[in-house]
Amino acid sequence: MILCAIEELPKNKITEFFKLHWGSPEMVISSGVYDCSELDGFAVLNDEGEITGLITYIMKDSECEIISLDSVEEGKGIGTSLVQAAEKLAVEKNCERLRLITTNDNLPALKFYQKRGFILSRIINNAVEKARKIKPEIPLIGNDGIPIRDEIELIKAIHE
Repeated sequence: MILCAIEELPKNKITEFFKLHWGSPEMVISSGVYDCSELDGFAVLNDEGEITGLITYIMKDSECEIISLDSVEEGKGIGTSLVQAAEKLAVEKNCERLRLITTNDNLPALKFYQKRGFILSRIINNAVEKARKIKPEIPLIGNDGIPIRDEIELIKAIHE
């Protein structure tokens, strides 16, 4: 497992990863509209140099907001390594907290982040309906047949 900053990788490789896993590099959430292929982040590569995990983030004020996190192979520590890399950077940049937004259907993400010290901060009701006006390809139904409707913000205080 090789961890590197995504700016060390060819841009087209990052863009293709997002197209494959998200349909496009565009992420629409209540905090903004982002082209994930333009954001800072980290990637995990396998021995063949293929991306097996990727995290993107933005730094603003005293927080680091995780915009996307993907792991192609679950249960191998890829997602954990990526979150730890973002957290380490946030500490170096004197951020007070990590923040992220996921959707109400994403039960695996809610479990993953809470196990790593994140707490539920707020629910943004019907946020995905607004996001669909910008990105209509966001599906109506998500994981386990749950309607995708709300966003859930999670935060983690950073302690040095």
